[in-house]
Amino acid sequence: MADSPGILSWTSSSPGETMAAMRSGRRFANLAVALLGSVALVGCGQVPGGAESAAGGPVESSTSAATISASPGGALESTPTLQPTPTPQSTPQSTPQPTASEPAMSPQPFRLASAAFVDGSSIPRRHSCDGADASPPLTWSGVPAGTVALALIVDDPDAAGFVHWVAYDIDPSTPGLPAGVPGSATSPAQGRNGFGRVGYGGPCPPGGTHHYVFRLLALDARLPLNGTPRAGDVLAVASGHVLGEARLIGTYRRA
Repeated sequence: MADSPGILSWTSSSPGETMAAMRSGRRFANLAVALLGSVALVGCGQVPGGAESAAGGPVESSTSAATISASPGGALESTPTLQPTPTPQSTPQSTPQPTASEPAMSPQPFRLASAAFVDGSSIPRRHSCDGADASPPLTWSGVPAGTVALALIVDDPDAAGFVHWVAYDIDPSTPGLPAGVPGSATSPAQGRNGFGRVGYGGPCPPGGTHHYVFRLLALDARLPLNGTPRAGDVLAVASGHVLGEARLIGTYRRA
């Protein structure tokens, strides 16, 4: 047949070539239909469980978006689209708050004082051997808990520890001792001083300025002493029973 304008020409082929061409056309048509159906289903977010690829295998469904492509063999391949990994949110942790508590109260210091002189100052003449030789007034505070008795020793470290007063079994509930405690007093109980007398003996240095240390001991027991003990006896028995010690220091210089 001669070619005419606008009319397709037909070229005869063998029967085998004609069948191969038909099979290739059908395969291409099936592949196109499957590709269009898969794209439509993925666009809707659903892939039916029974859908099959053009190669005869099942099409896997996924909740994430995917790109569908056809392999050269005709099978459909899905390439998952990577989704951004959500950043884990850290759980806010509360900052521990300090527990309110009552401030710790420190115990009151154990102190010894005198209205006649302040710590480190000169002892008035009245309380020395140059005056009335009367004991100075004493007051104390902050007696340790558990104190049963107090003991008082006054000595002169500048004169090799010469003892001027020994008193013991003093009631800790009393606020102090008055001025001029006589040697004959039974309360408090008194020992013998360095002058060989019972009770108080005032400062009487041979020369220069001397220091006089008033030591008040808080004891957890009464001392088992009788008569007129000396300072060494009181300290020996008090050993192991001292709860605290308060000191007051005065000076004296003879004119």
